[in-house]
Amino acid sequence: MREHSVLCLSQRGFHRMAYVVWSSGDASGTAGGDAVPLICVHGLTRTGRDFDSLASAVSAAGQTVVCPDVVGRGRSAWLTDAAGYGVPQYAADMATLIARLDVPAVDWLGTSMGGLIGMALAAQPATPIRRLILNDVGPFVPRASLERIATYVGTDPRFDSMEALEAHLREVHAPFGPLTDAQWRHLAVHSARQEPDGQLALAYDPGIAKPFKGQAIEDVDLWPLWEAIRCPVLVIRGAESDLLQPETAEGMRERGPRAQVHEVAGCGHAPPLMADDQIRIVQDWLHD
Repeated sequence: MREHSVLCLSQRGFHRMAYVVWSSGDASGTAGGDAVPLICVHGLTRTGRDFDSLASAVSAAGQTVVCPDVVGRGRSAWLTDAAGYGVPQYAADMATLIARLDVPAVDWLGTSMGGLIGMALAAQPATPIRRLILNDVGPFVPRASLERIATYVGTDPRFDSMEALEAHLREVHAPFGPLTDAQWRHLAVHSARQEPDGQLALAYDPGIAKPFKGQAIEDVDLWPLWEAIRCPVLVIRGAESDLLQPETAEGMRERGPRAQVHEVAGCGHAPPLMADDQIRIVQDWLHD
């Protein structure tokens, strides 16, 4: 694993987006030649390090894996204007990342928000996305699930210890399903930023919550976007998910690119893709 960053542009200036590369290749930060890397993009308040276990396994099998921290999260810079946080900016940043990798095509795995970014890119003419994996997200997002997310995103709590921060994550992300103590600690370590007073905070800009504030939350309907996607799609759904509803998953199977759907028992929103059986779902489909 190697750490890199790329300079991206917003309406208010440049910002750096951090990413890690899992590969047996060179250390340049590109994927090189005709390789088709897998780009893994995390959910709303998460970081690219969520994919460490999956990336280690996939790269060991010979495919380069690239895991960015979306702007405002992890080691990436924060936008000077929080109004810029949204899929248009995220998609533009990912286009910059793909150009930086210097490859003709990429595979894409996106959890929740990362899946929405992937859908936006995959629906474009001449898209570089060869295969698309959507982890517990689709073209319809119900208001109730967004209201649940709005209860915790952007609250910017402080913690006196890593144990306290981990306890917070265990509560907020309980729908991830059963994780080992080591996996919860991994998520906590990469979810933390240290404040000048020594306290710990979550590793994202509270401003990412701006789209959830000051306006009524409504259902999100992106079915026209879905109908424009032409590449093969795998949908992974947490069996207890409140965000990707069963009827939406079934519609994704029947409409547009006619996705293959795989349901993960014991998970809500969203399967963390850290357990071996969940990782194999991804690997088997990529190499099918």
